[in-house]
Amino acid sequence: MLIRRDRAMVAVTVMLDVAFHGGRTATVSAADIAERLGMARRGMEPLLQTLSRAGLLDSVRGPRGGYRLGRPPRDIRLADIMALATAEDAEPQDGPGGRLQTSVTDPLWDELEAAVQAKLAGLTMEDLLRRAAAAGLRRPAAEPITFAI
Repeated sequence: MLIRRDRAMVAVTVMLDVAFHGGRTATVSAADIAERLGMARRGMEPLLQTLSRAGLLDSVRGPRGGYRLGRPPRDIRLADIMALATAEDAEPQDGPGGRLQTSVTDPLWDELEAAVQAKLAGLTMEDLLRRAAAAGLRRPAAEPITFAI
């Protein structure tokens, strides 16, 4: 997994988007998430379903449906998100062989992996929301719904 910028990064960003724009009470539509992230909604749906099945997101159906956090932000660890997102990549890939690889490079990668895992286990969605606030990002205020006929 070691510092990947694909599915795992998208999963963390999706979770942060839901936490930032909806939290535990308001729902965020998949279309809105996809638009803000510049992604295709269709490509994001399997990830949203995986996060929902794991209980990190709640899926709400209906006209005001969408996704909201399945737990408080302080209880959602980045390590949990990364583990879900990279579960399909758990199979070790063939790489170079030889004594240097098995004696030096593989143990180094294991150390780096452990350091990354420890850092991710110590970070929560609440920490990322604090970082967003420190960066000057303001969470959207709930807007009253108006209907015109």
